[in-house]
Amino acid sequence: MQNKVVIITGASSGIGMACAREFAAKGASVVLAARNDGAIEKLAKEMISKGQEAFAVKTDVSVENECHSLIEATVNKYGRIDVLINNAGVSMRALFNEVDLKVLKKLMDVNFWGTVYCTKYALPYLVESKGSVAGISSIAGFQGLPGRTGYSASKFAMQGFLEALRIENLHNGLHVLIAAPGFTSSNVRKSALIANGSEQGDSPRTEEKMMQPEEVAKHIFKAIKKRKRSMILTYYGKLSVLLKKITPGILDSLVYKHFAEEPDSPFKK
Repeated sequence: MQNKVVIITGASSGIGMACAREFAAKGASVVLAARNDGAIEKLAKEMISKGQEAFAVKTDVSVENECHSLIEATVNKYGRIDVLINNAGVSMRALFNEVDLKVLKKLMDVNFWGTVYCTKYALPYLVESKGSVAGISSIAGFQGLPGRTGYSASKFAMQGFLEALRIENLHNGLHVLIAAPGFTSSNVRKSALIANGSEQGDSPRTEEKMMQPEEVAKHIFKAIKKRKRSMILTYYGKLSVLLKKITPGILDSLVYKHFAEEPDSPFKK
């Protein structure tokens, strides 16, 4: 990654922030994109103080023009793009029969369309550099999760888009990674949307028992460096993908039971 230019969306916290630190430490010039400009400006200053190269660009990935501006600002500053990590995302926790449809639209706008917009405008530069585009997906992109209909839909859509993109560019050197970290300790659950579209606040899960963002970032770095097609983390994540292929009905029952046992679950077993 020495002297490579890496764009990371959702870089203000969690996996995005950890990836920014990981790639910068390996010598990359990192472009930090997020709506929280204060957080990414602070992170950029921290990295620059360590002798690393960082550039913050306030970006709401659900807005096409802002994604276009992010790519233009990156090319104007560095003249190239080598890696695009589509990490920005939002989650939800509500039953479909109770949720306001604006919640599902919000998730599609950020998780799916944000990936599409950024990739669309970065693609010519990534093809030129024979670089990498990564989508930070989820086990929810392999298995629909109850209480997360919009989240699962957006991740399935992201993965379908990236798989098709990979095949379209099979012979021009573009690398496409679909990364499914599994449950990771981050702000994504605290900011998850409930039925009326407001944030749920406290996480229903024990965050300290989950994989930490820094560990996930190291795996993502290695997967991009090795140009892997996919990356599925955690034992339960890998088991879920396997069971989906061989015993999908049993997996449905296990998933239902698991999510019904969450504190304040919107449904009960």
